[in-house]
Amino acid sequence: MSDKPDPETYFAGAYWGPRKESPEECARRAADFLDLLAPADPFLAHWYKPARRLKDARKHPLMPPDLPTLTELFRRGVNREKGGPIFEDLGFTFWFDNGGPTRDCAALRIKCGDYSGGSNYCVLTLPTDGPNADRVLTAPVLAHVVRSMALAWEPDWAMATSRIHRDLLSEEGPAGTFVGWVTYLSRRRGVVPPLPAPVRIEPVEGQGTLVVLTPERLTASNPTHVELGQRVLKLLDRAGLMQPVTR
Repeated sequence: MSDKPDPETYFAGAYWGPRKESPEECARRAADFLDLLAPADPFLAHWYKPARRLKDARKHPLMPPDLPTLTELFRRGVNREKGGPIFEDLGFTFWFDNGGPTRDCAALRIKCGDYSGGSNYCVLTLPTDGPNADRVLTAPVLAHVVRSMALAWEPDWAMATSRIHRDLLSEEGPAGTFVGWVTYLSRRRGVVPPLPAPVRIEPVEGQGTLVVLTPERLTASNPTHVELGQRVLKLLDRAGLMQPVTR
């Protein structure tokens, strides 16, 4: 039995409030996202339809994105009681992955078209260790991931960070919002104020702003990273940018 601690796990997520959209509209956004995401890294350019077994999944690739296939997947993910009526206002949900083993896999879970008062989301689970993680868990790749989410889904807020870092900072900000390693804020929320070095601020095609905390890999075990995240969170909160996605 190894005494080596489990690696810090990372994810990216985009979140937006109620937005009524059809399965076709959700599929178009998903296709745009997959196309935008693919250049980030070869690991993020291969996706497969959900299947019980890995070898079966690889028979049904989702790349390049096919709108009729994605539309059908969203349509099957409609919220309903078993054998009962469809809850149209709760939108559509489905998940898929890139066919890798457990610790070296990326997975996407999407909820789109919910206009009941809840939030919609696109969450990307990232690999935990190995060569793919070494390449993907970098500031440039994750900035590309979050930028792709912002352009495709037009969320209110998006980020990429570790789960431990999320837990540390989410206790300090408004419910449902916090500062990640990379954070996106829609311009609908306001203007991002000047932030301390080494934080980098980048515009996102007129839609909002990307905030990158540090160029090196962010870890919750580094007190400098945690302190910087807390400081930036307070500045953004003071500027009125960290409201919950839904109230």
